[in-house]
Amino acid sequence: MESLRDLRAPASLRAGALELAILAGHVLLYPTGLAAERPERAPRPRDGAADEPPNGPADGRPTGQPGGRADEGRATPLPGRGAPDHPPVVLLHGFADNRSVFVLLRRSLSRHGWRHLECLNHSLLTCDIRTAAVALGHRIEGICARTGHKEVDIVGHSLGGLIARYYIQCLHGDQRVRTLVTLGTPHSGTTVAPLASAHPVVRQMRPDSEVIEELRGPAPGCRTRFVGFWSDLDRLMVPVETARIEHPDLNTENVQVTGVGHLALPVHPAVTAAIRQALETTHPTGVPDSISIA
Repeated sequence: MESLRDLRAPASLRAGALELAILAGHVLLYPTGLAAERPERAPRPRDGAADEPPNGPADGRPTGQPGGRADEGRATPLPGRGAPDHPPVVLLHGFADNRSVFVLLRRSLSRHGWRHLECLNHSLLTCDIRTAAVALGHRIEGICARTGHKEVDIVGHSLGGLIARYYIQCLHGDQRVRTLVTLGTPHSGTTVAPLASAHPVVRQMRPDSEVIEELRGPAPGCRTRFVGFWSDLDRLMVPVETARIEHPDLNTENVQVTGVGHLALPVHPAVTAAIRQALETTHPTGVPDSISIA
């Protein structure tokens, strides 16, 4: 056992140094992501492309939730002739963060053929995951109406993945979301930083919270495909396996990442390459079971 700790120590030190470097860079970029991106006008939807899902736009969700229309991401141009017509990709950041965390991932997707990418800021004043999920549903309806696509894909980092999963699993969002990719998301709840539980959203990320209990409930017929990236050195996920998606009713794949921490998941080139693979197909082939980062 001691020898295993010795082997892990260098990797842990490297991951810690990388986390600090990423944190420093993100502090510099953070102000650039405070303002919401403005959506561009897109061509009129294809006939019938943006019809309401069978269960309606999330069961009577109220309007005017934090992070509503004003927080929609800037719509990039639709694919040109001959380019793959990927569904729009919605990028959702984590707790106390903003869209600047996705600068590198967005650039990577854009360079590889994705033409419609939207980074959404959920409000810093949001104190309830359910409310944030309702607001997400409104924004996705707007994205589908603007782009003419019936479905979107979502990439959620940390809390962002939990908000997206709640929308999909509890608000009929599976009618709109083809694939959800989560990065370091506490699907079973995390016990890290007990003092942070003063914030209501942090309390909802605890293993015994009502939100986590709802997500453990039955989800028969859920159409969305889930891909969960989890890291063995993620210090914010306690235990680290909580970032795995485990549910008997869901179509799930889990990708173990070794050698990086929580902040590196949205930015490391090896992880972003695997995210692209996950979004390119609705089948498990081509998506790795694990990624080792030296």
